[in-house]
Amino acid sequence: MMELNNSLRGRDFISIHDFTPEEITYMLQVGAEIKKLQKRGIPHHYLAGKTLGMIFQKASTRTRVAFEVGMYQLGGNALFLSPRDIQLGRGETIKDTALVLSRMLDGIMIRTFDHDEVLELAKWASIPIINGLTDLLHPTQVIGDMMTIAEHKGELKGLTLAFIGDGNNVAHELLFGGAKVGMNVVIACPPGFEPDATVLAQAQADAKATGAKLWVVEDPAEAVKGADAVYTDVWASMGQEDQAAEKEQQFLRYQVNAQLMSLAAKDAIVLHCLPAKRGKEITDQVMDGPQSVVFDEAENRLHAHKAIMALTM
Repeated sequence: MMELNNSLRGRDFISIHDFTPEEITYMLQVGAEIKKLQKRGIPHHYLAGKTLGMIFQKASTRTRVAFEVGMYQLGGNALFLSPRDIQLGRGETIKDTALVLSRMLDGIMIRTFDHDEVLELAKWASIPIINGLTDLLHPTQVIGDMMTIAEHKGELKGLTLAFIGDGNNVAHELLFGGAKVGMNVVIACPPGFEPDATVLAQAQADAKATGAKLWVVEDPAEAVKGADAVYTDVWASMGQEDQAAEKEQQFLRYQVNAQLMSLAAKDAIVLHCLPAKRGKEITDQVMDGPQSVVFDEAENRLHAHKAIMALTM
């Protein structure tokens, strides 16, 4: 079992923006090494005797399974806490919840709507807080995404990733991730659905250190031209189901299909953070086709989350 560098021990994992390029690169390396250990059946109990509390205010498939299974494979335990189990922000303040759980747990993963809830929890908790998704950011997803791209492309620096769709939490974190590893990121979205201006500005400031180029366009064809990776996500994120029909009309030309993929690099890979609305933002032909790494990407959530936990907890 490899020795882990303790430099990130005790750190919160709220956004990729909070880490240096070297720290993110190390996290990706640890994820790849942990994956090798798991595939070879070699025990890697970095978190033996430790417990992760998992607060879910939103539904989850991959995030819950990856953290719960990941904690078990790391030799620790995971405790699922649904809105029915705890009174976070309703019957009990976030501050009090943080102070209590800090005395019983070794780390907290939270998936919620309001990003400020995660910041508040981190402010008062004395244990690491891991952001499992907010309406603003989805950093654990993007560590898995970058692991997947590196596996298939060998190198991240200098590649170009085109994200097609809503400038949402995944798009935001891809901007931060690309900036840290020197990968160019172009976001193609309809007018009014651009990424948050503050996030884009912060990511562009980060990108100065690595030479990554980050930009936003309206035309999906322009975005994917020559791209090494093409990424999409559902048009209506969790909590926006009431807007789904309206968004479908606004996003019709943003479908990742064979015609759009013909404009990307010949060896371009296709990513989707899942769950997918097949036939909407992506066609079956592309999602099940030879360029798709969607299910490798889903699996890598497990290995990426294990790296994040092993390094911070």
